[in-house]
Amino acid sequence: MDVAALGYVVVQSRDPAAWQQFGQDVLGMSAHEVPGGLALKMDERAGRLFIQQGPEDRYLASGWELRDALQFAAACEELAARGIRYHPATHAECALRHVFDMVWFDDPSGNRHELFHGYRTDFARFVSPVGVPRFITGDLGLGHMVLPAPHFDETRAFMTEVLGFGLSDVLVHRPAPGIEQRIDFMHCDNGRHHSLALFEGAVPSGCVHLMFEVDSLDEVGRAYDRMLASGARLMATLGKHTNDHMTSFYFMSPGGFAIEYGFGGRTIDWDHHTVFESTSVSLWGHDFSVGFGADEQAALADAA
Repeated sequence: MDVAALGYVVVQSRDPAAWQQFGQDVLGMSAHEVPGGLALKMDERAGRLFIQQGPEDRYLASGWELRDALQFAAACEELAARGIRYHPATHAECALRHVFDMVWFDDPSGNRHELFHGYRTDFARFVSPVGVPRFITGDLGLGHMVLPAPHFDETRAFMTEVLGFGLSDVLVHRPAPGIEQRIDFMHCDNGRHHSLALFEGAVPSGCVHLMFEVDSLDEVGRAYDRMLASGARLMATLGKHTNDHMTSFYFMSPGGFAIEYGFGGRTIDWDHHTVFESTSVSLWGHDFSVGFGADEQAALADAA
């Protein structure tokens, strides 16, 4: 398959109003009621985050964009030929996502992926309620996410062999002596360093973090101030990553997963890229002990 970009994500919420406030006041997106839920708009599309009412707060699905109906049909044929069970979208599901057509299926770790083609929008100009000039989207997609992959090898093979993702680089997370968790960073058919990363472990919320990119460090700083004012939990301090060079910080969302808010992510010419293992998460900063690290230590203590 030739997945073009991460087109949208779907979040399930017991209280969509919490996402409306968080999306506007902290993220700087504009919120709009749409059939079946709430859309958070960050560019000319009708929405990039779609929030639907549900029994628990969690990440629900990743929407992967195919460029046209022919690629969409070929992708469905590929799934069928490999014996992968997929489900056609209902009219209501397509209406919420503002797409022409969609199918969904689970990977070996239980993450829901959606393949779609075509999007519907009035192309109204994005106007942030807190003055964010723009988010970095377009051909690069909306950003990236890190998904849990307790069945790591099978899930990695699924993403590369079935969906056609390429490996950008790898990292081994070592939260405690004798514990290693692999993280693979993967790209689709655009220049964003990674649209997806797989984390070797289970995550109850269905996602480790979801990243949005703005166009200046000042906008990251303003988001940091809004995060503090909102009372949201800081999950990692400001820092710059070794692999994608994103300068960012992390904080908790109403969905139980973190948001990475950053700028300066590099784009890659994949014909001239060499896969590598980074032995450090960041060039500087990103103190994860304030949030992620505290959660890990609590989990290890509970396990002991």
